Amino acid sequence: MPEPSPQLNTRLSKEAMERYLGGLLGKKVHVLGLTLLGETGNGDLKAYGYGTPIRIDYQPAGEACRSAVFHTMSANRFGHEHMPDRAQILLWQHRAFNRLPRHVRSLDVGAFQFDGSLISAGRAEEFCLLTEYAQGTPYAKDLERVLSTRVLSDLDLARADALCDYLVQIHKTPGPEPGLYTRRIRELVGHGECIMGLTDSYPPHALFPATLLEEIEHQCVRWRWKLKPLTHRLRQVHGDFHPWNILFQEGVEFGVLDRSRGEWGEPADDVTCLSLNYLFFSLQCSGRCEDPWKILFERFWTRYLEKSGDREILKVAAPFFAFRGLVLASPVWYPALSDDVRGKLLAFVQAVLAKDEFDPAMAGAYCGE
Repeated sequence: MPEPSPQLNTRLSKEAMERYLGGLLGKKVHVLGLTLLGETGNGDLKAYGYGTPIRIDYQPAGEACRSAVFHTMSANRFGHEHMPDRAQILLWQHRAFNRLPRHVRSLDVGAFQFDGSLISAGRAEEFCLLTEYAQGTPYAKDLERVLSTRVLSDLDLARADALCDYLVQIHKTPGPEPGLYTRRIRELVGHGECIMGLTDSYPPHALFPATLLEEIEHQCVRWRWKLKPLTHRLRQVHGDFHPWNILFQEGVEFGVLDRSRGEWGEPADDVTCLSLNYLFFSLQCSGRCEDPWKILFERFWTRYLEKSGDREILKVAAPFFAFRGLVLASPVWYPALSDDVRGKLLAFVQAVLAKDEFDPAMAGAYCGE
């Protein structure tokens, strides 16, 4: 269980935010409004999150109005039980957000005092993050539209291509220290946000008995030892490249949010994260891997392989698919999902872990079709 948190007065007043922003900018600031940006609850699938962001509309003296987003983290069982766990993430995000092309910029990282006022980090009890406000519509909305219409537009294809090309671009940048690859693979299996943290969070259920989760863990440990020597693969990554962290503006222009778990890692993490969502929506649509989702899935993989020249990714993708499959099948993260879809996602996880190399053309077969 998370540690008991201090009884902080964390009500975020306009006055406290004006003092904080004024100190940050070195001039008087007028806060025009504070608005919760949380989930709408109108059928969205992603029903669980780490904290509720707040949009801040404000006007520095003598300047035009601006908007920013204020982020906090709440204690939870995914490796965020202690204040230093949460502080580590927010401090890392403040630097890392600004080092990735197209990512929303972080403006500052601060902390709450016991009276609810915001201060610099020295006397911190809990940390917070201030970022720019990013305009756009989550890519998930495009996928939800295709789910209801079963029709792919030319824009849908162009956007999938643009996302693929973005990953090819950022994955060209090699990492600085081979040991970071070893760490990333170790954390893939053992971190509270990743495979073992997810299996620990699954409630008792006939569909996923403890023996099944244990076997998935054992397979992933075996995969860790396969991937551990492949330190030449260390690249710049986003780390959580799913449809809710991608905001499209007009056409194929987009920005990204909330990169996670390190600036450097395995490119398969990003590629599996996004592409598995095409299969995820297909299973919700018909219980099978079929068009139009099959078109997106295979097109994405074919384009990435051709443009990156990285065919070795097929030999390392399995445990990353396992991680993302455990997220999507999770009753915690997706409580409204049918057991049929959960079962097929877990069948996919088991099947890809059992193969030495992933074959994108076999996605349906991996689900038991």
